[in-house]
Amino acid sequence: MAQKPSIPKGTRDFSPVETARRNYIFDTIREAFRLFGFKQIETPAMENLSTLMGKYGDEGDKLLFKILNSGDFLKGTDREQLLEENPARLATKICEKGLRYDLTVPFARYVVQHRNELQMPFRRFQIQPVWRADRPQKGRYREFYQCDADVVGSESLLNEIDLLELIDFVFERLGIRVQLKLNNRKVLAGIAEVIGEPERIVDITVAIDKIDKIGLEGVNKELRDKGISETAVEALQPILTLQGTNEEKLSVIERLLSESETGRKGIEELRFVMAGFEERGHVCELDLDISLARGLNYYTGSIIEVKALDVAIGSITGGGRYDNLTGVFGMPGLSGVGISFGADRIYDVLEQLNLFPEEITSSVRILFVNFGEKEAAAAARMAKQLRKAGIPAQVYPDAAKMKKQMGLADAEKIPFVGIIGEEELASGKVAIKEMVTGKQESLTLEEAIEKLR
Repeated sequence: MAQKPSIPKGTRDFSPVETARRNYIFDTIREAFRLFGFKQIETPAMENLSTLMGKYGDEGDKLLFKILNSGDFLKGTDREQLLEENPARLATKICEKGLRYDLTVPFARYVVQHRNELQMPFRRFQIQPVWRADRPQKGRYREFYQCDADVVGSESLLNEIDLLELIDFVFERLGIRVQLKLNNRKVLAGIAEVIGEPERIVDITVAIDKIDKIGLEGVNKELRDKGISETAVEALQPILTLQGTNEEKLSVIERLLSESETGRKGIEELRFVMAGFEERGHVCELDLDISLARGLNYYTGSIIEVKALDVAIGSITGGGRYDNLTGVFGMPGLSGVGISFGADRIYDVLEQLNLFPEEITSSVRILFVNFGEKEAAAAARMAKQLRKAGIPAQVYPDAAKMKKQMGLADAEKIPFVGIIGEEELASGKVAIKEMVTGKQESLTLEEAIEKLR
């Protein structure tokens, strides 16, 4: 017996319903990007390994899917290299390309490669799959989509406000209640300064970023385990227990960081961004979260994260300001700010909250019943006219029993059934039945188009 076919671990097939729902998310995000003036680009699924390697740290390099050279990929290697069991070194000999790990590094490469063609500031968006040779588990896949938007070539904080408004716009359209968390890398640097541990900013922020998961005592233990002084841990307590309104939090942090020039600059940026966002008006809940530190080595200013309020799930959108996107490709000093929507987690939220519109899973508006050769031909002619009018229409291919044909319409959630029998052939009309109510009426082509629209 032939072995049942399968797909690689960490990848997925998507059914028509799942694909329709995913497209609903992508289309909503894409339309929002377009309305906010972002221009779409696409980059190849594979990049030169020289572009990808060294951009994600040692662990990231291990998670890159590498592609064997075409033809005799062992050409240029010797027996000694094959026997030394050093996969990383061997890969440099037999692989020149790899699948992209994210959309950010390819974007940086794109900006440098096409810099003479781009008008700055450049507002770009990208919705494409990425690949990571990670250990598959629930919610973590080896192939998944990212939906990124970035503004490069501008240091204006108005870009941050635009992106916050964009996030609010998308989740309002999707019907998801969210909390938009905001922080600033300069504030975190200022905190490390005033507690006397400026060189330990990464250790400090990695620990406090876990406060929601391990609690205050857990954070304090991790700080001590990492060698942070007891004096510094004590100095952190007012920050770790910070509560109140956003303005009250800002006032407290402002006092605590009064001796740090970097910290004061971060507070100033936060005030500007939050005030601008409030002035424009928003639906989402805005929360100043001083513990937020995602991607600290990468971000240099604003840090953004979005959590769903009604579903226990991780971040569904994130981003921030970076000051040297293209420096690794020899074009230093290009500042930018960007966000990325997590399409897979957004899907899970919409599914758990039953927020997917029912009509998106039905691609056909009307199914014509097939009574025989003449009737089917008339139905096909009418279906053609409906399609020209932008109405998806289908003719059942076989003159099967009525119950079977109606069963398909019911199973596929097709809202209308078109019936052309002898009477309709004679009158040039079509009987249209609403599947939900059972109501049926005889209409001309023009009347049918009006109704089905």
